[in-house]
Amino acid sequence: MAVRAVVFDIGGVLEHSVDTNLEGRWEERLGLAQGELWERLRRSGLGRDANLGRVSETELCLGLAELYGLDRRMLDEFLRDLWDWYAGELNTELAGYFRRLRPRYRTAILSNGSAGGRREEEARYGFAEMADLLVYSYEEGIEKPDHRIYERTCERLGVRPGEAVFLDDLEVNVAAAREVGMRAVLFQHTTQAIADVEDCLADAAG
Repeated sequence: MAVRAVVFDIGGVLEHSVDTNLEGRWEERLGLAQGELWERLRRSGLGRDANLGRVSETELCLGLAELYGLDRRMLDEFLRDLWDWYAGELNTELAGYFRRLRPRYRTAILSNGSAGGRREEEARYGFAEMADLLVYSYEEGIEKPDHRIYERTCERLGVRPGEAVFLDDLEVNVAAAREVGMRAVLFQHTTQAIADVEDCLADAAG
């Protein structure tokens, strides 16, 4: 079956993580124990709710303020740091490759993103211009590795799952894509990822 579409993840793929020491700095500032910043967020369920669109961005901000005891000024500072950490920096080599896949292939970005993620990443990297379709979990109410979000992405691209190649840095997400019939590649580093995607395209071309 010929490949007609290519779908890339964002975090850890199109974006590199940047070591901003956000966790350590804010734990020290708030008098929290080591590891407590993210542990509080995990226990509260607020982060997962934000990824699934169960809370609005406003509700997320108010929840973070309550969770960490932040006043308005500190909340603004925390959010600036949090979004900088969230968005990291663009993997320019991979983004350039992704851009060049058009117009030979339909392209999409599929991300388990938090409320506000589209706006923040668009302001930094212009993903809407880079791909034909953007699919964020918080807008869909579904996140990877739920099969429905892959199927929905393929449907909106106008392709069958077997006609799409998917790239992600988490094995569980790659495995789920394969289960719905997509050709899927595990991102380990940029050179490897491009080579493996190209192999999928070449194999499909026969």
